[in-house]
Order: sequence, then C-alpha cells, then structure tokens
Amino acid sequence: MIMSNDGDKKQLLHLVFGGELKNLNSMEFRNLDEIDMVGIYPNYETALHAWRSKAQQTVDNAHMRYFIVHMHRLLDPATAAASISSQS
Repeated sequence: MIMSNDGDKKQLLHLVFGGELKNLNSMEFRNLDEIDMVGIYPNYETALHAWRSKAQQTVDNAHMRYFIVHMHRLLDPATAAASISSQS
C-alpha cells in the first residue's frame, strides 16, 4: 500500500486534463497538441477542486471539457475491481 506524506491515508492518484472537443456528442479532441494537462493529485477531493476551477475558467466555450481520471484504478486494477464490487 502506498501511503501519503501524512502516513495515515492511502494515496489515490487522480489526473485532471481537458481540451476542446470536435463535437459535443463525442470524446474526440479537436487538437491533441492543445490538451491541457492540469495535474496529478493525491486524492479525489483535490482533483475535483482543480477540475472545478478549470471548468469554471472555460465555461463560455461549450466544446471545452475537463476530466478526472482515477489513475489508482489503472495502476492497481485488482483494488479497483474490489472497490467496485464492494459498492454494489
């Protein structure tokens, strides 16, 4: 288990990124060279704060979208599967 600097919470990495979509009905970006990599955060709460801030800054562009990726689920799929099944 990876611990945070506090030593008491499990580190659950989250990536926040975004960009302009080609159209509102797809997840295809208009220009991959212009993807905004906001950052990687140690937990969902801080990632959500960053996501909200970026989403608010681009609210006037309907094609601009920001996303939160649960990197910890990609890094440890067994833990993610256990987490999902325990929520059912």
